[in-house]
Amino acid sequence: MKMTIPMMAAVAALAGCATCPNAPCGGAPTAVCPKMRAAAANTLTDAEKAAGWKLLWDGRTLDGWVGEKGGCKAPPAKGWKIEDGVLTVLPHSRITPEGKWEKLPPEVAALGGGGDLVTVKEYKDFELQLDFRLTRAANSGIKYFYNPKRFKGTCEEYQILDAAHPDSTKGRDGKCRRVASLYDMIPANAEGAVKPLGEWNTAKIVAKGNVVEHWLNGVKFITYERGSAAFRQAVAASKYAKEQKPGEHWGETPAGRIKIQDHGDSTVSFRNIKIREL
Repeated sequence: MKMTIPMMAAVAALAGCATCPNAPCGGAPTAVCPKMRAAAANTLTDAEKAAGWKLLWDGRTLDGWVGEKGGCKAPPAKGWKIEDGVLTVLPHSRITPEGKWEKLPPEVAALGGGGDLVTVKEYKDFELQLDFRLTRAANSGIKYFYNPKRFKGTCEEYQILDAAHPDSTKGRDGKCRRVASLYDMIPANAEGAVKPLGEWNTAKIVAKGNVVEHWLNGVKFITYERGSAAFRQAVAASKYAKEQKPGEHWGETPAGRIKIQDHGDSTVSFRNIKIREL
């Protein structure tokens, strides 16, 4: 007999959850054990599958991903932890409460330094969505249209940042390196939409043709057009201007891979990484 979630919850409440036998769920018979709720992460509904969504991360392995370090040939051997359906980047340094960079103890730092995660597949028109969870002074990003052979591997980035990180006031206008911004080019002004530390946020990037959107927690904060005069002006005013050679235009690579950044000084977690091609 196939058991439904309510049936499993009732059994768990009476007998203790099979995934955490030493901690009965308790509460009303309809309560669902937190372990059982977490099991729903990194899955797709029938409606999502019908709409073309695919999991970009399976919640268990790094299949489909490689590390930028070492030439994108294999998954990183360290620096990323997978536990209970959550993917976490491990730091080798930290930002102190005074906003200064500080090396972690050697035994802790040795666990980090894995480098950015990169998809094996390239994408052109897509909708990407994932959940991320910040810690104090966390810094990461979702990079897209990545091509290691173009512009020294630099590309567009959806910034993931806690306001306590010193980068939050640096860069163009002192606002373009904050959460959900197009890093160093277009500010999102989305700080008010970020959930408290320890809670999950949902980022979404929609790229169709030359038009790209950045969303945070269900709200669209940025729309820009690659190749437009406004976009090229933003590039010219950014740190990426120096990557362009005469006749080249940074940020206009037609297709590329997706990266999740290991900034080195932050612990950031991810789950529910999914994509659909448009």
